[in-house]
Amino acid sequence: MIKKGIILAGGTGTRMSPLTKAVNKQLLPLYDKPIIFYPLSILMLAGIKNILIIVNRGQLNQFRKILPEKNNLGIKIEYKEQFKPSGLPQAFTIGEKFIGNDNVALILGDNFFYGQSLTKILRKNINFKKGSKIFLHPVRSPQNYGVAQLVNNKVSKLIEKPKKTKSNLAVTGLYFFDNRVIEYSKKLKFSKRGELEIIDLLNIYRKKKILSAELIGRGGAWLDTGSVEDYYNASNFISTIENRQGFKIACIEEIALKNNWINKADVKKAIQFYGNCNYSKYLKSLIY
Repeated sequence: MIKKGIILAGGTGTRMSPLTKAVNKQLLPLYDKPIIFYPLSILMLAGIKNILIIVNRGQLNQFRKILPEKNNLGIKIEYKEQFKPSGLPQAFTIGEKFIGNDNVALILGDNFFYGQSLTKILRKNINFKKGSKIFLHPVRSPQNYGVAQLVNNKVSKLIEKPKKTKSNLAVTGLYFFDNRVIEYSKKLKFSKRGELEIIDLLNIYRKKKILSAELIGRGGAWLDTGSVEDYYNASNFISTIENRQGFKIACIEEIALKNNWINKADVKKAIQFYGNCNYSKYLKSLIY
């Protein structure tokens, strides 16, 4: 079972420059909440309460203002600084002490997931003991993503941004790993891009036949908010859903309350913290 999760919220954010020259991308607003709330909510929906957030050097205090280590979410948050972004597998060497002897989930700080059955999918897959689990979502332009090919529902091939492929199943920014991910990450070599590649790490598991995949189907949505266009598309999507249906996506206090990690008094403290805003008004509707 996975009890720990890492949010990789570092990186340079060059695709969204100049917006990201002064502010970390994950602290920009995605509709009415910081982007970091969305990956955090996914880990919380999965039932993970021990979370490490990896941030760029010098940006730690920015994150602590919105998500302090001692908070009212009923979870434990730790931070580590990333001195130089060198690829996704770096998260497991930076977080080695945090992971300890446990299995771990990794989610990218700019990824957005949504779906009616998403919680069920997460809870169903959280209990695995061995190997790695990836989450796939069909996309229109697979050449822009890491792509998985399946044979009899098993991962037969992983390709990074293929020019031609028969598969349209993109590897999303959510991964479950057993504890050997630390050992395997340390053995990786830098690619031509000068980074440690997540596809290389996943291929280690695939070759050992301990890589499995879960499909986020047509009832779910996955968006990478790493570019300006995708960022605004995701923001518009969230705005439409929230205003039409009357609930909030990635309301972390609501998730914590439903998980019985906090009580109404904690929600009241959160309302005081956020001040007079629509987010606070929504929190009030949960307890009054």
